[in-house]
Amino acid sequence: MPATTYAVSGMSCGHCKATLTKVIGALDGVSGVEVDLDTGRVTVTGAAEPDDAAIAEVVDEAGYELTGRV
Repeated sequence: MPATTYAVSGMSCGHCKATLTKVIGALDGVSGVEVDLDTGRVTVTGAAEPDDAAIAEVVDEAGYELTGRV
């Protein structure tokens, strides 16, 4: 399965990690989400290429900022 890594700002704690895992994981086609607080990166895996706009939207709605792919 392809994996895409994004830079996300505003993450600082376990609650941030749990929130992003939940909201990104709920998107169609997403099978896994790994959040690394130390690097500010979120890796998304799925059967197909992720929809960057959809991911950016749920990240922003959760109170964080997706700043781009890594």
